[in-house]
This record gives sequence, C-alpha cells and structure tokens, in this order.
Amino acid sequence: MTTAEHVRKFITENFYITDPASIDDDTLLVTSGIVDSTGMLEVIAFIEDQFEVRIADHEMTPENLESISRITAFVSRKRAGAAQAS
Repeated sequence: MTTAEHVRKFITENFYITDPASIDDDTLLVTSGIVDSTGMLEVIAFIEDQFEVRIADHEMTPENLESISRITAFVSRKRAGAAQAS
C-alpha cells in the first residue's frame, strides 16, 4: 500500500465522508470540513505512528497537512531527511 493509499484509508475510515470516491488526493481536508482541528490531531498522531516520523509544531501547517497529496509529499521529505541524517 502506498503512502497516499494508507492516508486515504485512514481518512475515509475515521472521518464522516458520505462518498469516499469524492475525495481525491488534492481535496482540502480542513477547508472542505472533512477534518476539524481535533481531527487534525488524530491525523498527526496517525502519521507519526504509521510512518515513524516526528512532526514539529512549526511543521503543522496547511502546506504540509491539508490534503492527501501534501501529507504524502511531507512524509516523503521527512523520511528522506531522516535517511540522510543516519
């Protein structure tokens, strides 16, 4: 399962979405009302747990976490940074 598929599965199983097919990788999760501020904390915990990355406070931005594609790119950058550090 790709990162995007894994994130999509989490979103569709944990948040009320009437038609999961209506969510694409660029759907804005908070702006569209799919995920609220409390839900975003769940998304962050999921990302940290499932992808073994740590998200700093300054990284908790819409640019990193507002859509499945942004989350996927963010996780990829975090993993690449961790790989370079080791």
